[in-house]
Amino acid sequence: MSGLKLFRYVAWAAVAVLACVAGALVYLQTTSSNNSGALIEPLAAIGGPFELVGGNGETVTDQTLAGKPTVMFFGFTYCPDVCPTTLSELQGWIEALGPDADKLNYAFVSVDPERDTPDVMRDYVGAFDDRILALTGSRENIDSMLKAYRVYAKRVPLDDGDYTMDHSAAVYLMNADNKFVGTIAYGEVEETALAKLKRLIQNAPASS
Repeated sequence: MSGLKLFRYVAWAAVAVLACVAGALVYLQTTSSNNSGALIEPLAAIGGPFELVGGNGETVTDQTLAGKPTVMFFGFTYCPDVCPTTLSELQGWIEALGPDADKLNYAFVSVDPERDTPDVMRDYVGAFDDRILALTGSRENIDSMLKAYRVYAKRVPLDDGDYTMDHSAAVYLMNADNKFVGTIAYGEVEETALAKLKRLIQNAPASS
């Protein structure tokens, strides 16, 4: 095989791989943001074990949340807009679900543990709904969880010498086995968000 033909085969193979990846991402985005509130089949590649610290200093792991589906958001208390907006929306969803709200876990995980101590997280999250777990931890444990959950988070320096955090804005939906089944996009309409949460509850084991 000539060098030119080999190059063409390699190039087409690369294009095919990229097309498959792009297709998978489009599928994931479509199924997690459609108007019907449908969820995807459990995806083990997103999620995993973690060990963090709750607002009262208690240890919280993935096993703490086992048995109930979990609604999870990653952010930080110094966040100027996305985090308070999302937590406010989450508060509204919890209220709209009524008694069924207790069939789900809710967690706000800090991507900025250096500033978000357990006390700071507890007070911040408590302003929205005390059913939302406030989770922080060591930098190592937070980074490990961010990697497992495929969460983007990056420290961004500010001109005044301080910093902010750039991070993923979607709400993660995990089933009772802590497997990823979809997201609620930032700014998603309430009707669609509630449909996904209700589907998450319906798909959970009866015992949860």
